[in-house]
Amino acid sequence: MRVLTLENASFKVGDTLTITGVPKPNAANFNVNICLSEKDIALHVDARFNHCDDIRKVVFTSHHGGTWGKSNYGQSFPFEEGKEFKISIEFKSAEFLVILPDDSVFPFPNRLGAELYPVIIVDGHVRITSFKIK
Repeated sequence: MRVLTLENASFKVGDTLTITGVPKPNAANFNVNICLSEKDIALHVDARFNHCDDIRKVVFTSHHGGTWGKSNYGQSFPFEEGKEFKISIEFKSAEFLVILPDDSVFPFPNRLGAELYPVIIVDGHVRITSFKIK
C-alpha cells in the first residue's frame, strides 16, 4: 500500500529527513525506505505492529541485488495506532542515524555506499502529515 513515492529527492550526506505521520487503526505495519531505485534500498525502517511474525518491533534492513540484507531490531517500539509520531533520519557518510519518536537513536550502516539517494518511499498503513529534507 504505497503512501508516498518521492523521486529526484536528492537526499545526500549531511541532510536530515524528518517524517511526521499517524499509523492507521489496526495497522499491520508501515515503512520508510531510502533508495537508489525501487529495488535498491539502502535503509528500510519497518514499524511492525503485527507483521511477518513480528509484534511491536522496529526492523532495520537493506535490499540490494534482489536480496534482503541482515535485519537489525530496535530496542523499543514507540508507535501507537492513531497517535502522531516523528522519525528523523540523519545521513552521515558511512551510516544513517534513525531517531525514533522516543528519542532512541539507531545507527544503520550505509550498505550501498552512495553519497546521494534519489528515491524515498513510504509504504503501509500510515498517513503522512509532514515530510521535509534539510
